[in-house]
Amino acid sequence: MTTTSLATVPEFPRRLVYLGTPAMAVPPLRALVSSGFDIALVVSGPDRRRGRGNELSPSPVKAAALALDLAVSERVEDVLGVGADLGVVVAFGSLVRRPVLEQVPMVNIHFSLLPRWRGAAPVERAILAGDTETGTCLMQLEEGLDTGPVFDTIRVPIRPRASADEVRHELVDAGVEQLLRRLASGLRNPEPQSGEPTYASKIRPEELRIDWDAPAVVIHRLVRLGTAWTSLRGRRLRIHTAVPDGAAAPNTPGSLEGLRVTCGDGQALLLEMVQPEGKAAMDAKSWVHGARPTVGELLGH
Repeated sequence: MTTTSLATVPEFPRRLVYLGTPAMAVPPLRALVSSGFDIALVVSGPDRRRGRGNELSPSPVKAAALALDLAVSERVEDVLGVGADLGVVVAFGSLVRRPVLEQVPMVNIHFSLLPRWRGAAPVERAILAGDTETGTCLMQLEEGLDTGPVFDTIRVPIRPRASADEVRHELVDAGVEQLLRRLASGLRNPEPQSGEPTYASKIRPEELRIDWDAPAVVIHRLVRLGTAWTSLRGRRLRIHTAVPDGAAAPNTPGSLEGLRVTCGDGQALLLEMVQPEGKAAMDAKSWVHGARPTVGELLGH
């Protein structure tokens, strides 16, 4: 893979381009600006419909960049010719192709312990796999999918009940510290990745439907993503938060007894926050009081 060598980057690069899209990519951008870096251009994903209305809204990174009075583009090729010493990439969402990398060296903050969980959904896949540890890697960007050599690694534990959002916040904090520290100390001598790669494909909508025949620990991991759902009486019910109950639950999987739902291994999850279809999120006790599920009625049907 031919890219511009980071050996050509000034020891302390000051003029940067920044590529990122979601909310988790906003704190590194703000930290770079606060630390005095000259952000010549921000590249972010296109405006999209992000609510129920028809109006287009900018990505979180684009909105933050405009608030900071920074130049913004949706075209990666626009980083050429702005005189940047270096590009910084955080959760951009698209591969940067070779013609750009041959002219602008770039680093990427990736939220996993590479080469484990290369790809789009490293936090989610780590939680679903039951990993007890993740981290941030500051790597040299290549055209391949998260294949570049690594300058710096910070390891971050995954707490057993931590949600995906909570893990992301911890990783973003670590990644900001990592980025600023390495930009200040220089980017030299990255280490090639070692070990067997695994890939974090984007979470498909059908993966988020809860199978109550699965063990409680597996269902709990899915709930921790924040977007898992089931159904009652043919209408969707999102399970925002639930915790393992610990007591045996010998009923049919999906049975709801109070706030306890029986899982396939005879254990139960205790519902905390749910969101019925067409309504706002609410505590599970209020939902049960209103829905009044009958004896023998199962979630997932």
